[in-house]
Order: sequence, then structure tokens, then C-alpha cells
Amino acid sequence: MIQNKLKIHRRVLPVIVIAQFCCISLWFACNGVMPDLVASFNLNGQALGHLTSAVQFGFISGTLLFAFFTIADRYSPSKVFLISAVLGGLCNLTLLWENNTIVSLLVFRYLTGFFLAGIYPVGMKIAADYFKEGLGKSLGYLVGALVLGTALPHLLKDTSGGSSWNTVVIITTCLALFGGILIAVLVPDGPHRKAKLQLDTQSLYKVFSNKPFRSAAMGYFGHMWELYAFWAFVPVILTTYSDISITSSLNIPLWSFLIIGAGSIACVLGGYISQRLGVKSTAFAILLLSLGCCVFSPWAFSFQSDYIFIGFMLFWGMVVIADSPLFSTLVANNASPEIKGTALTIVNCIGFSITIISIQLLTWLQEILDPTVIYVSLMVGPMLGLFALGFKSKN
Repeated sequence: MIQNKLKIHRRVLPVIVIAQFCCISLWFACNGVMPDLVASFNLNGQALGHLTSAVQFGFISGTLLFAFFTIADRYSPSKVFLISAVLGGLCNLTLLWENNTIVSLLVFRYLTGFFLAGIYPVGMKIAADYFKEGLGKSLGYLVGALVLGTALPHLLKDTSGGSSWNTVVIITTCLALFGGILIAVLVPDGPHRKAKLQLDTQSLYKVFSNKPFRSAAMGYFGHMWELYAFWAFVPVILTTYSDISITSSLNIPLWSFLIIGAGSIACVLGGYISQRLGVKSTAFAILLLSLGCCVFSPWAFSFQSDYIFIGFMLFWGMVVIADSPLFSTLVANNASPEIKGTALTIVNCIGFSITIISIQLLTWLQEILDPTVIYVSLMVGPMLGLFALGFKSKN
């Protein structure tokens, strides 16, 4: 019996990582084929911001509902993950409907985001139920999988050659279904799970009554202001640079994948570094580097070398996400075990609400300002996050 439990424990993290990678590909499936969607459904230039925000808004609604009803704490997280993956995949498949309009696309992307609420934070909850010690390292792998899954549609688009953009949608849908089944079959409820049998509508208040928890959460919120706005606009940043630099000939989909995907390596490295320097100290240092990238971004467009510009973008792609698993670790460590799933979910809810504002801000700024200076606005989040980390939380 003990040996069986140990075998299950050893395989859990790789399975969660693979499943998270597969399911999170739904998130930017639309962004990976955005030019094709614009052409196929006669969308305007602001479709990128609106459709990305629709996913975020759906995720926010889902996490708010999941948190209010304490879904991840009252029910088996593995089953919640499976159901969400199946429904999210089916919603993603509706992108192929030939009669889509901007309204129907917004609705379908909203629903996809809604069911992602049962995947990302629930995946972290499952990991927390298994790995009480070394949670930062475990979540580093988990968020690294999220990063690769987010970047995957760009790679699929680049490698599809002459294939229809529909192929990207079909592949991401199939991956989501596969990921959900993996969790349901191979990952039972963890040994540190404490089931919450009754609905407690006061849970949302209880988690924020803890000062160290609030500090960790505020740091995460500052990080989120920058993260998804940067991810959504990576292709736009590359296109802007290519337009400015006459000699540049960047492969936009490929480099978008590599820049976003580089963050997966950074998440894993950050997890290991945090074991030596402490979670909070490591998160602070990474957020400071990310702030520096925001401030320096206008000058990056003046680089005369593609290699230097891409090097800067790869570095930004790493530091913009490397602190994410560390903030999630701080949040989990400062939450009561019986409401840990709800704590992770509500923090995700608020964090992704903030991303809508920053994404829409960039969408608006690109219409009225020089596109090379608008990314300085992302520095607001890291600045506030660094300030929040000055308060005490478990390291």
C-alpha cells in the first residue's frame, strides 16, 4: 500500500505538468490565428484586445463563481479539472463555426475562459495537495507548463505551413480533452487535501483578513498587471519593431512562441533559486527586473540589431512570468488548508480582472500614442507589487 502511494506521488507532478500544458493551450488559441480570424470574419484592428479580454473576463467570472461556492475545496479537484477541460475544449471548437461574428466570437471566448477557471487554479490546488514541502519548485514546473501551453498556438501556426488555421483550433481542443483525461485517470485526490463539506460564503472575507496573505496577493496583482498585456502584445511588439527596422525580417509566430515560451524555463529556475534565497526574496528580485524591462522598452525599438532586440525580448519574456509560481506559493502558504483552493481561486480572479484593464489600456494607447512608448505603462503593476512585498508574509 505504501509503495503504491509513493509511486502515485512520484508520477503526480509530471502528469499535472503535462495536463496543464495541454489544457492551457486553449487560452491563446485565438491569438495564435488572429490574422486568419480577422480575414475570415471581417474583424477590425481592435479584435486582438477585445477577444483576449473576453477570455480574461470569462476566467474572472469562473473563478469568482468557483471561489464563492468553494468548488475546488468541496469537490474532487481532479473531477473538476476533467469537466472543465472537456467543456473548455468544446467551447474552443466553436471558433470553427463559419457564421461567426465578433459577437459570437466574444461569447465563445468568454465561455472558454470561464472553464479555464477549473483548470489553472485547480491544477495548482492539486499540486498543493500533494507537495506541502518544496511547493515553490513544484509550482515552478506547473506555471512553466502554463507558459508553454500559452505559447503553443503560435508555434502550431508557424509549423502548420500551408494548412488551414482550423488545424490549430482542432489540435488545441484535442490537447485539452487529453489533459483532462490524464488528470482524471492518473491523479487521485492528494494526501494533504482537507475537504470542506459545507458551503461557507464567508471564505472570501476570511482569506483577506490575514495580513501576510494580503501582502502576497497584492504582489501577485502587480505582477498580473504586466503579464498578460505583455503576452497579448508580443506579436504586436515584434511587428512594430519590424516596421521600424527596414532590414528586419522576423518570423513573428515563431519568435512569439519562443519569447513567451522562454518563461517556462525561468519559472523552473526561479523555483530552484527560491529554495536557496527564499520565495519572497526571489519574487522581489524578479519583479524588479521585470519593472526594468518596462522602463527600458522604448529604447529597445531603436536597436539596430535583430539579435540584440530579440535578446531583450527573450529576457523580458522570462522575468515577466518567473515570479508567478512564487507569488502563488506565498498565497498558498499564507492560506488556511481547508480554504487553500478558494484562496488560490479568488486571487486568480482578482489578478485576471486587472489584466483586462491593462490589455484594454494598451489597446487604447496604441491608437493615440507612438507604439514604441506605450509599454512603459506596464511598469505601474511591478512598482505596486514591489511596495506590497515590503509587508511580512511566510517565505
